[in-house]
Amino acid sequence: MDIDVFPPSTLRWRGRDFACVLGKGGVRADKREGDGATPIGRFLLRRVFYRPDRLAAPASKLPVVALAPSDGWCDDPTDAAYNRPVALPYPAGHEELWRGDAVYDVIVQLGHNDDPVVKGAGSAVFMHVARPDRAPTEGCVALSLDDLLLVLEDCGPETAIVIHSPD
Repeated sequence: MDIDVFPPSTLRWRGRDFACVLGKGGVRADKREGDGATPIGRFLLRRVFYRPDRLAAPASKLPVVALAPSDGWCDDPTDAAYNRPVALPYPAGHEELWRGDAVYDVIVQLGHNDDPVVKGAGSAVFMHVARPDRAPTEGCVALSLDDLLLVLEDCGPETAIVIHSPD
């Protein structure tokens, strides 16, 4: 069963609607690095990362991995590790996954631009925790922590997220 996302702000899972937040650049079929857009398409859920110092491992049928302060994600299209996890410090452009805020307390890796990786087609597209002010993301799908944990309970390797076009 797929998770459906309908712009501008609805995620539907198992017949229930959840408020979500999408990218500040809207949704786009032709996602590019740095455009702030959430990519349109169907993407398998790969695995869940979480902050073990802040919460217990989320219940899910997906692989669940505890984050460490040295975890990062390469967002430099010129680097060989583009759109892949990296160990910090890392010399190329990257995101730190161990953040001071709660946004990455739970991260779901989406299968966007990963099989194969296309340089410049977008990196670090996740489902993660929404900011308290529900500000737009840099291209991810964000939910409240409680809603994200609830959705994850029934997700497994066959679960995909479908981000629909707004029309």
